Amino acid sequence: MIVEHLELIDFRNYVSGSFDLTSGTTAIIGGNGHGKTNLAESLAYLATLSSFRGAPNDALVRAGAEQAIIRATVRHDDGRETLIEAELVAAGRNRVQVNKQKLVRVRDLLGSVRVTVFSPDDLILVKGGPGDRRRYLDDTLVALATKYDAVRLEIDRIVKQRNTLLKQAAGRLTDEIEATLDVWDQKFAEIADQFGYARATLVARITPMVHDAYEQLAGVATPIELTYEPGWRQVGLVAALQAVRDTDIRRGVSTVGPHRDELSFRINGLPSRTHASQGEQRTLALALRLAAHQLVTERTGTAPVLVLDDVLSELDDGRATALLEHIPPGQVIITTATELPSAAKADRILRVEAGKVSEG
Repeated sequence: MIVEHLELIDFRNYVSGSFDLTSGTTAIIGGNGHGKTNLAESLAYLATLSSFRGAPNDALVRAGAEQAIIRATVRHDDGRETLIEAELVAAGRNRVQVNKQKLVRVRDLLGSVRVTVFSPDDLILVKGGPGDRRRYLDDTLVALATKYDAVRLEIDRIVKQRNTLLKQAAGRLTDEIEATLDVWDQKFAEIADQFGYARATLVARITPMVHDAYEQLAGVATPIELTYEPGWRQVGLVAALQAVRDTDIRRGVSTVGPHRDELSFRINGLPSRTHASQGEQRTLALALRLAAHQLVTERTGTAPVLVLDDVLSELDDGRATALLEHIPPGQVIITTATELPSAAKADRILRVEAGKVSEG
């Protein structure tokens, strides 16, 4: 699939903008603060209905406006065209239409457009907390099969309900609290076992892809390990929750489960978070994104739109050239504050200045 046309109204610093994109590589060049990343953000928003920068709705709507519109025409590999329109309301509920039909569930949009984003913030995958790495796994699962979005939301709901019960206990395990916990623990285990298996299967499939992508970027074969081995999966979640029940009651939170899992990385046998250089960490982060992009392409039969948001400036010349030389086939959007390096072969160039877009 490719995004053929993108239109913005009152999105970030864009009063209005309408432009065509090529099926190959489009370069978006503009100074910092002029809106090139905003343009990339709008495109990625249609894939997940959230900002890859973690921004809330009111930050996406232009100052002084009540709502923003993102409108895109998507052409699928079989020739079908889909018109997607997202209305972002600064203080209210967002609305989404596909081919002028309002979606009853916003989740139904997932999969209509798939986007892989590389950004300087991706370093958080390696240097950040466990939640950042869980999000990487879970976002990849959702890109592979949208059913995992519902699974993820159900786990969040159960954890919140369970935590509310634990707080109500106020440190005392009464017969009533214990009986209710048993019910919630059984529900939790049923869905957690499914999700834990999906995560473990994903890690097994993606590890060799991460290894190969890292080698391409670094130019040298390097041992890369991804480990996802939560202890609760060895004994079953019900037994694991029973073992920590006193701790959960005392602390008032659920201390075991998929919401607390860790995905760890090692480079040359050493923990990447503490022992790798920043160059190695950034290369690993890029390799993780490339691997997910490759897996989604293979499993769904179509390449996601690939967005490289200002990442070239974060890499040394060798790694930047290697990344550009190994960009997978499909639609690519590159944003940059400087002119493109020679290794980048753009089919189209757009220049952004103060929220206005012009041709190359």
